[in-house]
Amino acid sequence: MSLRTLPLLFINLGGEMLYILDQRLRAQNIPPDKAKKDDWTDEERKRVMNDIITTMFNKKFMEELFKPQELYSKKALRTVFDRLAHASIMRLNQASMDKLYDLMTMAFKYQVLLCPRPKDILLVTFNHMDAIKEFIRDSPSILNQVDETFRQLIDMYNCLPAGEFQLIRQTLLIFFQDMHIRVSIFLKDKVQNSNGRFVLPTSGPVPWGTEVPGLIRIFSLKGEEVKRVEFQNGGNYVSPLREGSYDLFGDRVLKLGTNMYSVSRSVETHMSGTLKSSASHTKENVAPNPLAKEELNLLAQLMGGMELKKPSSADHIFRLNLFTNDEEEEQAALTRPEELSYKVINIEASEDLERNKALSRIMGEFRSEETLVQSTSKGDDLLALMDGL
Repeated sequence: MSLRTLPLLFINLGGEMLYILDQRLRAQNIPPDKAKKDDWTDEERKRVMNDIITTMFNKKFMEELFKPQELYSKKALRTVFDRLAHASIMRLNQASMDKLYDLMTMAFKYQVLLCPRPKDILLVTFNHMDAIKEFIRDSPSILNQVDETFRQLIDMYNCLPAGEFQLIRQTLLIFFQDMHIRVSIFLKDKVQNSNGRFVLPTSGPVPWGTEVPGLIRIFSLKGEEVKRVEFQNGGNYVSPLREGSYDLFGDRVLKLGTNMYSVSRSVETHMSGTLKSSASHTKENVAPNPLAKEELNLLAQLMGGMELKKPSSADHIFRLNLFTNDEEEEQAALTRPEELSYKVINIEASEDLERNKALSRIMGEFRSEETLVQSTSKGDDLLALMDGL
C-alpha cells in the first residue's frame, strides 16, 4: 500500500465531481431575464464552481492532504465529498449525492484501469487540474490556489520511481475493486458490461518506452542477436507518438481524465445484479471498530482545514437534481440498497472525550462536552449529526 495515494484520489474524484456539477448546472441554466426564483443562472453556476474549488484547494486542507498517510474507508471519503459538494449555495438530496458519487468513482476507476503505465495516473491528474483551472480562469486568486497545488503535485510525484507508481495504482485498484455501478455513458460506448465490469481494449497505443508486441528476439551468451520470431499479438496496437508533458503547462497527450461531459449526454447509474447480491456483505460492521478513533481523528484533521462558506441570510439556497425529474430522484432513493448510501457511521457510545473533540472539529464548531457525550450515548452517528450543519 502506498502512503502517497490520497492526494491523487481526492483531486481526481474532485475533478470528476466538478465536471458533473458543471454539466448539470449548465443544463439547468436559465437566462437572468427569464429566471424564476428557483432557477439557476450562469452567474450562480460560476459562484458554485468558484466556492467548491476554493474550498477544495484550501491551503491548510492541502497541507494535511499531502502528508504521507494511508487511505481510509469509503464512508470517510464520501463524508469529505458530501461537505465539499455543499460548500456553496447548492444543495443535493441523498439520491442525487449518491448518483454524483457513483459517477465520480466509476469514471476515475475506468481511467486508472486504462492507464498504459502506472505513472500515467499523474497525467490523468494533470488533465483534471488543467480543466479545473479552466473553470476558474476569470478568478486570479483561486487560480493561484490551484497552481500552488499543481506545483506540489509536480514536486512530490515527478521524482518518484516506477515502482512507487505501481504501488499507487495497486492501492487505487484495491480501493475500487468492489465498485461495479453501471453508468449509461460507459454502457452506450460498450466499454462496460451489464454486470458493471469494464471492458479493457486490445488496441491503441502501447505504453511510452515500449514496443508493439509481435516480435521475439533471441540473443546469444555474448549478447548478440541471433534469431527473430514473429507472432500474432491478437490486437491492433500502435506506437505512441510522444510522451505526455509532466510540467505545469504542456500537452498531456493522454486523454484520460478530460471532461467526458463536455458534449451534452444524459447519464444514468444503475446497481448491477452482482452488486445488489453482495450488498449485504459490504454493510459496515456494527461491532466496535478499534480503528474508528484513528479514522475519525484523520478525518477531523483533513476537514478541519476546509473553511466552508455558510450562505448568508440574503443568499437563496438552490437545489440541484442529478436526475431527469423529481420522481426519478425519489425512486432512486427508494431502490438503492441502504448499505451503499453511506449514510451511517456507527460509533461506540462509551468512546472517550478525544473522539468527541474530533467529532466537534469535523462539525466545524465546538459544542459543550455535555452535549457531545449525550449525543454519542444516544447512539447518534457521525453523518446524522453533520446533516445539521
